[in-house]
Amino acid sequence: MFQIFLRFFSLGLVSFGGPAAHIGYFRQTFVQELNWLDDKHYGSLVALSQFMPGPGSSQVGFAIGYHRGGLLGGIAAFLGFTLPSFILLFLLAVTSSQWLDYSFTQGIIHGLKLLAVVVVADAIWIMFKQFCQRKPAKILMVLSCVIILLQPSMLMQFSLLIAAALVGRKYLASNADELNQQPQQAVKLNFFWLSLFAGLLIASLVAISLSTQSGISNLTQLFSQFYQVGSMVFGGGHVVLPLLQQSVGDSISHDQFLTGYALAQAVPGPMFALAAFLGAEIWIEQPLVGALVATLAIFLPGFLLMLVALKSWHAISAKPQVTGAIAAVNACVVGFLLAALYTPIFSSAVLSSLDMALVVLGFGLFKIFKPNIFILVAGFGVAGALIGAFVS
Repeated sequence: MFQIFLRFFSLGLVSFGGPAAHIGYFRQTFVQELNWLDDKHYGSLVALSQFMPGPGSSQVGFAIGYHRGGLLGGIAAFLGFTLPSFILLFLLAVTSSQWLDYSFTQGIIHGLKLLAVVVVADAIWIMFKQFCQRKPAKILMVLSCVIILLQPSMLMQFSLLIAAALVGRKYLASNADELNQQPQQAVKLNFFWLSLFAGLLIASLVAISLSTQSGISNLTQLFSQFYQVGSMVFGGGHVVLPLLQQSVGDSISHDQFLTGYALAQAVPGPMFALAAFLGAEIWIEQPLVGALVATLAIFLPGFLLMLVALKSWHAISAKPQVTGAIAAVNACVVGFLLAALYTPIFSSAVLSSLDMALVVLGFGLFKIFKPNIFILVAGFGVAGALIGAFVS
């Protein structure tokens, strides 16, 4: 358990770039370096996370921890990956954030954003070769990328995944001889976790309704607000922002919300950790309690649903009738990652020809010499600081 926690904690310290970058970091660490699981299994977990509401990359991390060490392993992975961003955002909520104005700090953050471009580009390249070998898969990848670039929305992303699965069942299914050789597994859904998810969702709806009628704010209302948001967000990342603002807009000022959003982008780890900042700002009487309640509430729904489907997903994904659908979803996810590479990752990181030159150099070094991720983090951090000093 400590090994799982330590691995994810070390990634949580340096995982800038949002969900797309996190997927690249996870693949680099747990598939290529540690061999905790293979590409096929990893792709299956990524595809599953796309169908579930909640923080996509954190769900993948939770599933990797679960694969390695059961439920405790999943919890250890979540705690390790989320703890750095939780601590940073909580401290920023209760202390001064003037240090963010220093050019040196901004330079380091900028350099790590450039590293995210390199990591995501590498993940896309490898996943394209893995999941887009056939012509229908390549077409799905291109179409999903183009559509998401033109119409980026949670509904469009979910619709594309459904459409891709339907197309893939017909055009990407394995041949009959290969399918007949695959072992058949029983599908067993875990109804305990499903009942707990549904029960908490119903309870949260009732709690918010009662608190609205009484006009009294309490921790139950705080938990309910963030739990509902975590239950409705597909894709994670920046998609959570409009729902969060709608849910807690009456409890926090617009300026405070935007400040939290800016800080969440400046720290490593999942965007959902923004809940730590908002919870501390809303529950000012006991900010640590507010941060803990909000963070637990927003992550919990996605993890409960993953527990419902994790074991059954491997059985379902091995069945002949869904192999094509999974292949299509994986191709679609590659398209989503390609779209995310442009915005927000590339568009917010590469601001000059010097930045682009550093990205190209870093990508070349990454592919040729395959250095450890921490060497890359240190190198890009120093390069970013030097660029910041040069520009200023």
